[in-house]
Amino acid sequence: MAADGQVPPTSGLLRASLTLAAGGVLAQALPLLLGPLLTRLFTPTEFGQYHLFAAVSANLAVVACGRYEFALPMAADAGEADSLRRLAWRILGAVTVLSALGAAGWAALGAGAWVVWLPLAVAAAGAASLATLWAMRAQRFRALAAARVLQYGGAAVAQAAAGWAGAGLGGLIVAPIVATLASAVVLGLPWTGRRADAPALSEVARRFRDFPLLNTPHAFAGALQDTLSLALVAAALGPAAAGFWGLALRYLKAPATLVGAAVSQALYPRLAGGGVTRETRQAVRRVMGLLALLAAPLVVALWVAGPWAFGALFGPGWGEAGELGRALALYIGLHFVASPLAVVTMAWQGQAWALKFALLGQMAFVLALAAGLHRGSLGGAGWAVSGAMTLYFGTYFWRLATWPLAPITKVEQSHP
Repeated sequence: MAADGQVPPTSGLLRASLTLAAGGVLAQALPLLLGPLLTRLFTPTEFGQYHLFAAVSANLAVVACGRYEFALPMAADAGEADSLRRLAWRILGAVTVLSALGAAGWAALGAGAWVVWLPLAVAAAGAASLATLWAMRAQRFRALAAARVLQYGGAAVAQAAAGWAGAGLGGLIVAPIVATLASAVVLGLPWTGRRADAPALSEVARRFRDFPLLNTPHAFAGALQDTLSLALVAAALGPAAAGFWGLALRYLKAPATLVGAAVSQALYPRLAGGGVTRETRQAVRRVMGLLALLAAPLVVALWVAGPWAFGALFGPGWGEAGELGRALALYIGLHFVASPLAVVTMAWQGQAWALKFALLGQMAFVLALAAGLHRGSLGGAGWAVSGAMTLYFGTYFWRLATWPLAPITKVEQSHP
């Protein structure tokens, strides 16, 4: 955010986005390039079990710091940011302990030995999220780009090495944990210490209470959607079908992960604290339009060549994932546009509305998926999801584009 509270020129936002996108290209290119190798080193069933573990750990990781790390770009000064950092660390420690207890219970219910990695996965993801927002506050975009390469690209390389070594499901799980921990270290988050001017933890906890009270259930429900989806697919069609679902969404959402993270990391610091002005709302509209232009070719390509592309790239045993990709094409395109816009409602103090609306969308997604699975095929489930999400995202985009402007004060009126 600029010192005068105004959004910096679009060129500044573009440069920051391009810096992050450059690192993101490599970060996402490695998993995409190694995908055909990974699908030949691991079976659909192993992928199904891995994606279920990843979904559960992600469900816990998104709330592991109480979402206080997302308040860092809005902290008034370095002392307040330091208190937020220490508060997030304490919450992460508590959530990690609870995750260990949950893993023990999961194992007692008959899950495999791989569940023992759950607390470490949660701790690594939480630390990486905290380190990312700390670097985002400082607008250290080059460091953020490098960390993304290490986290996502490094995970894929490590998974390939584990597959060659015959590590099986354990290798699929451990490799991303190691890469995530390494990315947190690279970002250089202060692990210990306290600034003399840092306010009390209770003070910052109260000031930014909307993040745990509103953004935490929002984020948890969003991750829960992925967990429930995999569970429904596995229950209806078996673990191999869950592998197809997980693979398709992992690779089809890669462009959104690449572009969305770059845009949101550059956009959020520029919107935070500035209120809803004509300039900030117009900036959001421009970002939305640009993302839609980028998404359109992806949707068309999946409709035309999705089944062929998946079979050619991942092997004949993965053809069903291609049919699913075609069915999900419209949803994937809309998600591509929506992904980076989640930070807008945080910056505009619209988290209460965002939570309510997201819950409606998640219910629609799961119900549409269940209805499609009732037809007995992944393709039917994909088309049902695309139909439901078109209505949901269309309403969401309209709401952001027409968000009410903040009232103009007398001071602002006298200083145009």
